[in-house]
Amino acid sequence: MASTDVVRLENVWVSYNGTPALEDINLRVDEHDFLGIIGPNGGGKSTLLKVVLGLIRPQRGTVTVLGNPPARSRSSIGYVPQYSNYDHNFPVSVIEVVMMGRYGKRGILKPYDKSDREAAEKSLSRVGMLSQASTQIGQLSGGQQQRAFIARALVSEPQLLLLDEPTASVDSATQTNFYELLEDLKKGMAIIMVSHDIGAISVFVDKIACLNVQLFYHGSKEITPEILESTYKCPVQLIAHGEVPHRVLREH
Repeated sequence: MASTDVVRLENVWVSYNGTPALEDINLRVDEHDFLGIIGPNGGGKSTLLKVVLGLIRPQRGTVTVLGNPPARSRSSIGYVPQYSNYDHNFPVSVIEVVMMGRYGKRGILKPYDKSDREAAEKSLSRVGMLSQASTQIGQLSGGQQQRAFIARALVSEPQLLLLDEPTASVDSATQTNFYELLEDLKKGMAIIMVSHDIGAISVFVDKIACLNVQLFYHGSKEITPEILESTYKCPVQLIAHGEVPHRVLREH
Protein backbone atom coordinates (compact mmCIF):
# COMPACT_ATOMS: atom_id res chain seq x y z
CA MET A 1 0.00 0.00 0.00
CA ALA A 2 1.26 3.50 -0.85
CA SER A 3 2.31 5.61 2.11
CA THR A 4 -0.32 8.26 1.33
CA ASP A 5 -3.18 5.74 1.25
CA VAL A 6 -5.83 6.54 3.90
CA VAL A 7 -8.87 4.68 2.50
CA ARG A 8 -9.01 1.96 -0.12
CA LEU A 9 -12.14 0.12 -1.27
CA GLU A 10 -11.73 -2.62 -3.85
CA ASN A 11 -14.69 -4.29 -5.57
CA VAL A 12 -16.98 -3.63 -2.61
CA TRP A 13 -20.58 -4.92 -2.72
CA VAL A 14 -23.25 -4.33 -0.05
CA SER A 15 -26.86 -5.54 -0.23
CA TYR A 16 -29.87 -5.19 2.06
CA ASN A 17 -32.30 -8.12 1.86
CA GLY A 18 -30.98 -8.99 -1.57
CA THR A 19 -31.22 -5.41 -2.92
CA PRO A 20 -27.84 -3.87 -3.85
CA ALA A 21 -26.90 -0.71 -1.95
CA LEU A 22 -23.34 -0.55 -3.29
CA GLU A 23 -22.18 -2.29 -6.47
CA ASP A 24 -18.51 -2.97 -7.21
CA ILE A 25 -17.17 0.16 -5.50
CA ASN A 26 -13.53 1.07 -6.06
CA LEU A 27 -12.24 4.14 -4.25
CA ARG A 28 -8.94 5.46 -2.97
CA VAL A 29 -8.53 8.46 -0.66
CA ASP A 30 -5.07 9.85 0.06
CA GLU A 31 -3.67 12.03 2.83
CA HIS A 32 -5.10 15.57 2.82
CA ASP A 33 -7.72 14.72 0.19
CA PHE A 34 -11.02 16.59 0.58
CA LEU A 35 -13.52 14.36 -1.23
CA GLY A 36 -17.16 15.30 -1.70
CA ILE A 37 -19.66 12.52 -2.45
CA ILE A 38 -22.96 13.49 -4.07
CA GLY A 39 -25.94 11.47 -5.20
CA PRO A 40 -29.69 10.96 -4.71
CA ASN A 41 -31.41 9.78 -1.54
CA GLY A 42 -31.10 6.03 -1.19
CA GLY A 43 -28.04 5.98 -3.44
CA GLY A 44 -25.75 4.45 -0.80
CA LYS A 45 -23.87 7.52 0.46
CA SER A 46 -24.43 6.88 4.19
CA THR A 47 -23.85 3.17 3.62
CA LEU A 48 -20.46 3.96 2.11
CA LEU A 49 -19.48 5.99 5.18
CA LYS A 50 -20.56 3.12 7.45
CA VAL A 51 -18.44 0.73 5.41
CA VAL A 52 -15.42 2.99 5.93
CA LEU A 53 -16.22 3.16 9.66
CA GLY A 54 -16.46 -0.61 9.85
CA LEU A 55 -20.11 -0.50 10.96
CA ILE A 56 -21.17 -2.43 7.84
CA ARG A 57 -19.18 -5.37 6.49
CA PRO A 58 -19.41 -5.81 2.71
CA GLN A 59 -20.63 -9.12 1.29
CA ARG A 60 -17.81 -8.90 -1.26
CA GLY A 61 -14.66 -6.87 -1.67
CA THR A 62 -11.98 -5.49 0.64
CA VAL A 63 -11.78 -2.31 2.72
CA THR A 64 -8.68 -0.88 4.36
CA VAL A 65 -8.41 2.30 6.42
CA LEU A 66 -4.92 3.46 7.35
CA GLY A 67 -3.62 0.07 6.26
CA ASN A 68 -5.92 -1.97 8.53
CA PRO A 69 -9.48 -3.30 8.56
CA PRO A 70 -11.82 -0.38 9.42
CA ALA A 71 -12.70 -1.62 12.93
CA ARG A 72 -9.02 -1.58 13.92
CA SER A 73 -8.60 2.00 12.68
CA ARG A 74 -11.83 3.40 14.14
CA SER A 75 -10.07 5.33 16.91
CA SER A 76 -8.27 7.28 14.16
CA ILE A 77 -11.52 8.23 12.39
CA GLY A 78 -13.62 11.27 13.27
CA TYR A 79 -17.30 11.05 12.33
CA VAL A 80 -19.97 13.76 12.21
CA PRO A 81 -23.44 12.25 11.62
CA GLN A 82 -26.39 14.08 10.09
CA TYR A 83 -27.35 17.21 12.02
CA SER A 84 -30.99 16.15 12.30
CA ASN A 85 -30.06 13.10 14.39
CA TYR A 86 -29.27 15.20 17.49
CA ASP A 87 -31.69 15.77 20.41
CA HIS A 88 -31.53 19.54 20.94
CA ASN A 89 -33.09 19.32 24.41
CA PHE A 90 -30.51 16.97 25.89
CA PRO A 91 -29.08 18.75 29.00
CA VAL A 92 -25.36 18.57 28.31
CA SER A 93 -22.72 21.28 27.89
CA VAL A 94 -20.65 21.83 24.78
CA ILE A 95 -17.42 20.64 26.40
CA GLU A 96 -19.15 17.49 27.68
CA VAL A 97 -20.31 16.72 24.13
CA VAL A 98 -16.77 17.20 22.85
CA MET A 99 -15.23 14.97 25.52
CA MET A 100 -17.54 12.14 24.37
CA GLY A 101 -15.22 11.93 21.39
CA ARG A 102 -12.52 10.55 23.71
CA TYR A 103 -14.41 7.29 24.27
CA GLY A 104 -12.66 5.58 21.40
CA LYS A 105 -9.24 6.07 23.01
CA ARG A 106 -10.22 5.98 26.71
CA GLY A 107 -13.16 3.59 26.88
CA ILE A 108 -16.75 4.31 27.93
CA LEU A 109 -16.44 3.19 31.57
CA LYS A 110 -13.28 5.15 32.41
CA PRO A 111 -13.85 8.63 33.93
CA TYR A 112 -12.53 11.72 32.19
CA ASP A 113 -9.32 13.23 33.52
CA LYS A 114 -7.41 16.47 33.08
CA SER A 115 -5.92 15.37 29.75
CA ASP A 116 -9.41 14.76 28.31
CA ARG A 117 -10.59 18.23 29.27
CA GLU A 118 -7.42 19.82 27.89
CA ALA A 119 -7.88 17.94 24.63
CA ALA A 120 -11.53 19.07 24.45
CA GLU A 121 -10.56 22.69 25.07
CA LYS A 122 -7.89 22.48 22.38
CA SER A 123 -10.39 21.01 19.94
CA LEU A 124 -12.98 23.71 20.71
CA SER A 125 -10.34 26.40 20.26
CA ARG A 126 -9.45 24.91 16.90
CA VAL A 127 -13.01 25.43 15.64
CA GLY A 128 -13.46 28.84 17.31
CA MET A 129 -15.87 27.61 20.00
CA LEU A 130 -13.88 27.66 23.25
CA SER A 131 -15.88 30.61 24.60
CA GLN A 132 -19.03 28.46 24.40
CA ALA A 133 -17.57 25.49 26.31
CA SER A 134 -19.99 25.71 29.26
CA THR A 135 -23.08 26.52 27.16
CA GLN A 136 -25.82 23.90 26.86
CA ILE A 137 -25.49 22.37 23.40
CA GLY A 138 -29.16 22.94 22.56
CA GLN A 139 -28.80 26.70 23.06
CA LEU A 140 -26.33 27.07 20.21
CA SER A 141 -27.22 28.07 16.67
CA GLY A 142 -27.15 25.41 13.95
CA GLY A 143 -23.74 26.54 12.73
CA GLN A 144 -22.31 26.61 16.25
CA GLN A 145 -23.63 23.13 16.95
CA GLN A 146 -21.99 21.81 13.82
CA ARG A 147 -18.67 23.31 14.95
CA ALA A 148 -19.11 21.63 18.33
CA PHE A 149 -19.71 18.29 16.61
CA ILE A 150 -16.62 18.85 14.48
CA ALA A 151 -14.68 19.50 17.70
CA ARG A 152 -16.01 16.23 19.13
CA ALA A 153 -14.79 14.42 16.02
CA LEU A 154 -11.38 16.13 16.24
CA VAL A 155 -10.73 15.52 19.94
CA SER A 156 -9.40 12.02 19.23
CA GLU A 157 -6.85 13.53 16.79
CA PRO A 158 -8.12 11.58 13.76
CA GLN A 159 -6.33 11.04 10.49
CA LEU A 160 -9.65 10.75 8.63
CA LEU A 161 -12.79 12.87 9.06
CA LEU A 162 -16.18 11.64 7.77
CA LEU A 163 -19.13 14.03 7.47
CA ASP A 164 -22.69 13.01 6.59
CA GLU A 165 -24.76 15.94 5.24
CA PRO A 166 -23.12 18.39 7.68
CA THR A 167 -24.71 21.57 6.26
CA ALA A 168 -28.27 20.33 5.73
CA SER A 169 -29.79 22.57 8.42
CA VAL A 170 -27.65 25.72 8.33
CA ASP A 171 -27.94 28.87 6.24
CA SER A 172 -25.73 29.71 3.27
CA ALA A 173 -23.49 32.18 5.15
CA THR A 174 -22.86 29.58 7.86
CA GLN A 175 -22.16 26.97 5.19
CA THR A 176 -19.41 29.14 3.69
CA ASN A 177 -17.72 29.53 7.08
CA PHE A 178 -18.09 25.80 7.64
CA TYR A 179 -16.40 24.91 4.36
CA GLU A 180 -13.59 27.35 5.11
CA LEU A 181 -13.04 25.55 8.42
CA LEU A 182 -12.82 22.23 6.59
CA GLU A 183 -10.35 23.73 4.13
CA ASP A 184 -8.09 24.50 7.10
CA LEU A 185 -8.63 21.10 8.76
CA LYS A 186 -7.61 19.13 5.66
CA LYS A 187 -4.03 20.28 6.22
CA GLY A 188 -3.84 17.67 8.96
CA MET A 189 -6.17 14.90 7.74
CA ALA A 190 -8.18 13.45 4.87
CA ILE A 191 -11.87 14.43 4.69
CA ILE A 192 -14.80 12.62 3.08
CA MET A 193 -18.05 14.59 3.02
CA VAL A 194 -21.46 13.40 1.84
CA SER A 195 -23.67 16.23 0.57
CA HIS A 196 -26.68 17.10 -1.60
CA ASP A 197 -25.27 20.58 -2.25
CA ILE A 198 -23.69 20.00 -5.65
CA GLY A 199 -22.95 23.66 -6.36
CA ALA A 200 -21.26 24.44 -3.05
CA ILE A 201 -19.05 21.40 -2.80
CA SER A 202 -17.92 21.82 -6.40
CA VAL A 203 -16.30 25.06 -5.21
CA PHE A 204 -14.78 23.93 -1.91
CA VAL A 205 -13.74 20.28 -2.22
CA ASP A 206 -10.70 18.95 -4.10
CA LYS A 207 -12.40 15.92 -5.63
CA ILE A 208 -15.99 14.83 -6.29
CA ALA A 209 -17.47 11.36 -6.57
CA CYS A 210 -21.03 10.66 -7.73
CA LEU A 211 -22.75 7.72 -6.07
CA ASN A 212 -26.02 6.01 -6.91
CA VAL A 213 -25.33 2.38 -5.96
CA GLN A 214 -22.50 2.54 -8.51
CA LEU A 215 -19.64 5.04 -8.09
CA PHE A 216 -18.54 7.52 -10.76
CA TYR A 217 -15.13 8.87 -9.77
CA HIS A 218 -12.07 9.98 -11.73
CA GLY A 219 -9.85 11.43 -8.98
CA SER A 220 -10.78 15.06 -9.67
CA LYS A 221 -13.70 17.44 -9.20
CA GLU A 222 -14.52 17.67 -12.87
CA ILE A 223 -17.98 16.20 -13.38
CA THR A 224 -19.85 16.31 -16.65
CA PRO A 225 -23.62 16.56 -17.23
CA GLU A 226 -23.44 13.00 -18.54
CA ILE A 227 -22.00 11.70 -15.24
CA LEU A 228 -24.63 13.58 -13.24
CA GLU A 229 -27.43 12.28 -15.44
CA SER A 230 -26.10 8.73 -14.99
CA THR A 231 -26.03 9.27 -11.22
CA TYR A 232 -29.39 10.98 -10.72
CA LYS A 233 -31.17 9.16 -13.56
CA CYS A 234 -32.66 12.41 -14.84
CA PRO A 235 -31.55 15.37 -17.03
CA VAL A 236 -29.11 17.90 -15.61
CA GLN A 237 -28.52 21.45 -16.78
CA LEU A 238 -25.39 23.55 -16.17
CA ILE A 239 -26.05 27.19 -15.26
CA ALA A 240 -23.23 29.71 -14.76
CA HIS A 241 -23.45 32.64 -12.34
CA GLY A 242 -20.23 34.63 -12.65
CA GLU A 243 -17.31 32.24 -12.28
CA VAL A 244 -19.15 29.53 -10.36
CA PRO A 245 -21.11 26.90 -12.34
CA HIS A 246 -24.25 25.51 -10.72
CA ARG A 247 -25.75 22.16 -11.59
CA VAL A 248 -29.48 21.78 -11.38
CA LEU A 249 -31.93 19.08 -12.37
CA ARG A 250 -34.02 19.94 -15.42
CA GLU A 251 -37.74 19.30 -15.52
CA HIS A 252 -38.41 15.70 -16.50
